[in-house]
Amino acid sequence: MERDEGPESVPHRFAQAWNRGDADGIAELFAPDADFVNVVGLWWHDRESIRNAHEYGLRVIFPGSTMRVSGVRSRMLGTEAAVVHCRWSVSGQVLPDGSPSGRRGGVFTFVLSRSDTGWTAVAAQNTDRVSGAESLARHEGGPSPVDYR
Repeated sequence: MERDEGPESVPHRFAQAWNRGDADGIAELFAPDADFVNVVGLWWHDRESIRNAHEYGLRVIFPGSTMRVSGVRSRMLGTEAAVVHCRWSVSGQVLPDGSPSGRRGGVFTFVLSRSDTGWTAVAAQNTDRVSGAESLARHEGGPSPVDYR
């Protein structure tokens, strides 16, 4: 990372690595002992696990997909830490049978630490947006979106 890049650069760098199909590039954004929670609650506890999960995902679930980030907002926590949120969208996911899936979107949260080399993610959580839903409810077959309005 360039030393003069701010914390807002991390989501953009994540998307750039994603769009290259570069799991190593994604992993480089994270501290060796970082945590990452994906959209279905899978939780990886170190850079290597984060790298392996993204290598698999980019190869099997999202080959050739495109990620875009927008609405990036950061909040400094003192001078050496920040929380960054952004909206994301992904197109190009494939279903298990190989057929195309529709475009998805969500919100990313990154917790970042500043070092001499730049900003590093110590934790990240990825959440899907579900249109028209306020919560999830448990039904037979698993959780499904619900709206109380």
